Amino acid sequence: MTRISFLHGAADRIQAAAQWLQQAWARREHVLVYAPDAEASARLDRVLWTQPQLSFVPHCFADSSLATETPILLTGTLDNPPQERCLLNLANELPPTFSRFEHLVEIVSTDDADRLPARERFKFYRERGYAIDSRDIAAGV
Repeated sequence: MTRISFLHGAADRIQAAAQWLQQAWARREHVLVYAPDAEASARLDRVLWTQPQLSFVPHCFADSSLATETPILLTGTLDNPPQERCLLNLANELPPTFSRFEHLVEIVSTDDADRLPARERFKFYRERGYAIDSRDIAAGV
């Protein structure tokens, strides 16, 4: 069964996602980032290229020719995921076919437009018996 982590209280969802991805990369994890909103996906891409200043988080879009060699992939669709280990959800809706992944990570900001739909997803997962790890990341990931 999919293990679910809710990281809530982020001041900025994209910045928190970038920090979490930096940590995932340090552990050499492979992560598929589900970001169907093109603006959010582009912003995350920029942040991963520029922060932190003296580091780099290897990533690309899932349709890139380098996707098979890259541990962190950004995608707007989950029709044919290139890996099924870890999914980072940056959508405000339930990610389609999330249950095929070993680990689902939800990063939730304090913005009501983000926080309120996240409550519904949390309730959905809990009612179906998924193990949920919930952690406040207001002080940082």
